[in-house]
Amino acid sequence: MSRPAAQAERRLTLISAAETMIARHGLAGVTLRAVANEAGMSSSAALYYYPGLKELLDDVQKQAVERFCTLRAAAIAQIADPRARLKAMILTGIPDDPSDRLCRLLMELGAYARSDAAYAARHITLFERQVAIYVGILEAGAITGAFKLADASDTLARSLVVLEDGLGLHLLNVVPAVDYPTALGILTAYAETATGCHLG
Repeated sequence: MSRPAAQAERRLTLISAAETMIARHGLAGVTLRAVANEAGMSSSAALYYYPGLKELLDDVQKQAVERFCTLRAAAIAQIADPRARLKAMILTGIPDDPSDRLCRLLMELGAYARSDAAYAARHITLFERQVAIYVGILEAGAITGAFKLADASDTLARSLVVLEDGLGLHLLNVVPAVDYPTALGILTAYAETATGCHLG
């Protein structure tokens, strides 16, 4: 294995270890030393790839945002019918299991964004990319006549993502305020009202 490839692989190992620790313990308990231990590396080896925890968490967040947005886009990519696309998009917006690693990771890193401008910018990017996917679905549905939008597509799309975020937060709590079927029902009901379309 070439040196650049080996270095990239070790960075990915550290990123994966950090993700595991954040999902298990939350962001507050994560240190670079603990991540190195989780990855089976010495602290000095970890420092070779990342000069500090912030730099490692930068890469953790970048990859988590990209993975989440890519998964959502892929879930609807081969679906032509706007109603089916909207329904599939809704299903990818909230965790169906409180132990969902990717959603928990994004929630933890979202909290960290309050104290770091770079994190905040990526968190905004995460939001806007999801909004853009919803806008595409809503406008396609309106053009074909499948949807009668109750408001501007951008407003409805933003409302859907905000609703997902709020429901997701409750679903990921140790004692959730709502369960998955209830959350899915709330989100679907709003989407149906917003589009004038029964999603089934």
